[in-house]
Amino acid sequence: MASDPTSLRTTVALVQVAASRDPGENRERLAALDVPDAGLVVLPEVFQRDLGKPGDDLAGDAEPLDGPFVDALTAKARAHGGTWIAGMVERSEDPTRPYNTLVVVDPDGLRASYRKIHLYDSFGFKESDRLVAGPRTPTVVDAAGLRVGLMTCYDLRFPELARELSRVGVDLLAVPAAWVAGPRKVAHWRTLTVARAVENVAYVAAVGQPAPRYTGHSMLVDPRGDVVVEAGDGDAEVVVGEVSTALLAEAREENPSLLNRRDDLPWH
Repeated sequence: MASDPTSLRTTVALVQVAASRDPGENRERLAALDVPDAGLVVLPEVFQRDLGKPGDDLAGDAEPLDGPFVDALTAKARAHGGTWIAGMVERSEDPTRPYNTLVVVDPDGLRASYRKIHLYDSFGFKESDRLVAGPRTPTVVDAAGLRVGLMTCYDLRFPELARELSRVGVDLLAVPAAWVAGPRKVAHWRTLTVARAVENVAYVAAVGQPAPRYTGHSMLVDPRGDVVVEAGDGDAEVVVGEVSTALLAEAREENPSLLNRRDDLPWH
């Protein structure tokens, strides 16, 4: 296939770093991050305030979308350039249960937010005891020349959300996570990340917190299912990969499964 002069190559930085239960400390970590130049920078879920132990009260550390964490993230984008995605605990109408929210900022400020739909009531956890689920609305934002769909951690196990995002039209699915460690969990993470890329013929940038509490293995997967780059399991690590809209177009031409999807089947 001839090269397309309008094709875009975007650098994506996956920042695999642990968060603490202290929002002020996490803002300091954010300010100190050394990240290579990238059009899109993706941090983990709840980077503003880690979820901590199952009984931890999150409401006291929840912030509004114009609060100190979003201000700090915007300042980082302004100093560094690019569009930044990170997770936070956002105040809700329920004073005891906030939202688990992703925010997208660039040097001009907040661009978009997504409140986690699927709460982690699984593997012995009950996230819904402490958090409120967001509205069932796919969230897509234009960032770094790409159409980016937003998902959070446990959302990865629900292919229907990724499919709805692909129906709206995305080049990349961004999945910040705090994927809790345990038996088979790395295998689940890797398998589901690759599956979401293949079935939606899209890039997936899945970024987690590191071991020992979480699984690490932040990864960028291309629309053919090839792993572009992958971090290890422990320690802070930043890995960088490239997203190519030319490769995306080639993958969708050779595998037009999104066009072949049958919307007239009885379960739609």
